[in-house]
Amino acid sequence: MPQITVKDLCKSYHTNHYTVNAVDHVTLTISEGEAVAIVGPSGSGKSTLLNMIGLILQPDSGSIRIDEQEAVKLNDSSKSALRNRMFGYVVQDFALLDDETVYSNIRIPLLYNQEIKCREYKSRIHAAAECLGISDKLHRKAAKLSGGERQRVAIARSIVCDQPMILADEPTGSLDAANKEKVMSILMKLCREKKKTLIVVTHDRSVAEQCDRIIQMKDGKVTV
Repeated sequence: MPQITVKDLCKSYHTNHYTVNAVDHVTLTISEGEAVAIVGPSGSGKSTLLNMIGLILQPDSGSIRIDEQEAVKLNDSSKSALRNRMFGYVVQDFALLDDETVYSNIRIPLLYNQEIKCREYKSRIHAAAECLGISDKLHRKAAKLSGGERQRVAIARSIVCDQPMILADEPTGSLDAANKEKVMSILMKLCREKKKTLIVVTHDRSVAEQCDRIIQMKDGKVTV
């Protein structure tokens, strides 16, 4: 059964002189536990599509069903609750608070999750850190970490609430070859062993080819 069903999804941006169809009538399904890469040149609509699937960006039209629930027409509070329950998010620039510790950075999603009790925070943070091999970095300031370590903190933050889906926007874009391989190994391990659904936006074909399926985009449309 599909975990995500996107139908006829559209998003445009308008200026005084022209209209950009960032996502143009996209239809696709993603199954539970599947690892999917969305690839395409810069400006093809990859990140816009990911942000709509992740309920960060509102589409102009179309349908997004997540676990059989139609998400597009939900009000903001219901959409936020669904997003927090279903998605862990990894971004290219890590989005860490440099003056805070690794522990505090990983804790951030827990503060917004109304279903997880405060008494669970410590065990969840330590479990996520151990999974990513950064237990010894928990009390270090994020600014003191290497690029690969920062990305692992970002991934730990994305799984600390144990949501069933991970959305990763260019997760290896700022990393060298060795750290790129480590990060993808971690993401694929989470997908295989924890049965998480993984959606990766990337311009890197070697990253995409590690996933179960590749969705190619060009000019806002799915071409393959």
